[in-house]
Amino acid sequence: MRALPEAWESRSVKKMGKKKITIVSEEESKKARSPTEAKKKSAKAPGLAGGQRIKDMSATAVIINEPILAEPVQETPEEKKETEIKKPPKVRGKKYLKAKALIDPTIAYPINQAIQLAKKTSYSKFGGSIEAHFKVTRKGLAGEASLPYHKAKEKKVAVFNKEVLEKIKEGKIDFEVLLASPADMASLVPFAKVLGPKGLMPNPKNGTIVPDPQSAKEKFSQPSFTYKTESDFPLIHTVIGKFDQKDEELIANFKALVTTIGPTNIQKAVIKASIGPVIKASLT
Repeated sequence: MRALPEAWESRSVKKMGKKKITIVSEEESKKARSPTEAKKKSAKAPGLAGGQRIKDMSATAVIINEPILAEPVQETPEEKKETEIKKPPKVRGKKYLKAKALIDPTIAYPINQAIQLAKKTSYSKFGGSIEAHFKVTRKGLAGEASLPYHKAKEKKVAVFNKEVLEKIKEGKIDFEVLLASPADMASLVPFAKVLGPKGLMPNPKNGTIVPDPQSAKEKFSQPSFTYKTESDFPLIHTVIGKFDQKDEELIANFKALVTTIGPTNIQKAVIKASIGPVIKASLT
């Protein structure tokens, strides 16, 4: 057997591909193969394989494969900022910019001027609506307001009787609100699974169980106006009227809504057309 070359007596390292190859003497390889040394080595470098012989080399030489573990590259704050996806700036059209130029963003306009500006700065082809948006003091503000000139589709209200009962049995539900007296509820209970999921089952919470349903029909037929904040932010978004309504009607609707919400609960108000820039508005 040939003697181990002197170059192999000392530890030398070669890199092959992605692995680091360590060439050791036979004495060192015996230590590497011993259970005690293997445990120590695995404890220091878990997952490293060793003791693998290569046929085309001397029997006294052992190659121990030790994978090179690359350290994670940490980006600096500056590099991380550069890699973040930057949103392109919002590009406004010529019509919007022309309308925006008519508004002084530093002024909270009186409501009559704000309504006039909203109509003047609208660039919609179909008119649309006049919107009011409020920033309020807290989340969870909600309620129902009575706007004097609120134009909306009237609700179809039915008063429970035998004819309505037959329609329910046949699955012909052509009403949006069902009014009933306490005495009628025994006949309606079997249809709770049909009416309940649709929100049509009379109940005392929403006032649809009344002693005199016929008298209450007119009240429930009127279109209601509700408002509430967003679930995560103290913001209320509403429509106070149509573009073609008189200014006086829109002003009255706005003031009625402010009164219902409560001026002390409102931090900021803006008026705008459905397609148009926002206009800061005072509460008076």
